[in-house]
Amino acid sequence: MTSERVERRLTAILAADIAGYSRLMGRDEEGTLAQLKALRKSLTDPKIEQHRGRIVKTTGDGALVEFASAVDAVRCAVDIQRAMAERNSDIPDDRRIEFRIGINVGDIILDEGDIYGDGVNIAARVETLAPPGAVCLSDNAYQQIKGKLTLDINDMGEQQLKNIAQPVRVYNVGLDGGASRPALPLPDKPSIAVLPFNNMSADPEQEYFADGIVEDIITGLSHMRWLFVIARNSSFTYKGRAVDVKRVGRELGVRYVLDRGDFEGPPANNGGNRAGWLAM
Repeated sequence: MTSERVERRLTAILAADIAGYSRLMGRDEEGTLAQLKALRKSLTDPKIEQHRGRIVKTTGDGALVEFASAVDAVRCAVDIQRAMAERNSDIPDDRRIEFRIGINVGDIILDEGDIYGDGVNIAARVETLAPPGAVCLSDNAYQQIKGKLTLDINDMGEQQLKNIAQPVRVYNVGLDGGASRPALPLPDKPSIAVLPFNNMSADPEQEYFADGIVEDIITGLSHMRWLFVIARNSSFTYKGRAVDVKRVGRELGVRYVLDRGDFEGPPANNGGNRAGWLAM
């Protein structure tokens, strides 16, 4: 047993990665790397410095950052995601660089500038639950910011995180500041919006299968000339959020909503996806 004293501290840990990094690299390695370098220089690193964060380390597709304050960590994450959403507004979906961010507050071990422990592991696991472009918080992080920031926080319930013994309650941060969209008038013909499915598998890469199924449904419904179908870009703004489908119907101006299901893998490997119709 070593007698050397271990340095520990309580900190807010932000874990981030790039959704679909392998796909982006497979398509254009040099272009993707150039974009990432430009993003770090012009956006992410300045935001982290602005909010008093310390970059612990970066990998090809991710970063680990610590903050003395959970409020600073969440403000930084929200600022980055909002700036990325604005940047991506004119970029085709298959070429976008989108971050997933998870934040936890926990006790960590500090060793030669790196950080270790369950506090770090939980942040990394919470990050895998965040949809592209979103921010998720552990309950420890949420309790520290509750009442301090004006954000639309959605409770995702207790989640069993990989290699974490106890379930962790996770929250999704709405990036629109909680403001409701104005109700839109219903079109003259039948109308529908298809909400994105939840990836319930342990593999975050299955997110693409879930999104692909929803896109196929939207495309198929769009072929029916008598039916008004909301575009993917509009319905996917609700991805990862706990929503009231009646409110969705009012905000998108549709009579019907195909509610999100639980996706456990590609069609050949699972027992089916759940989805429900709701007449508005």
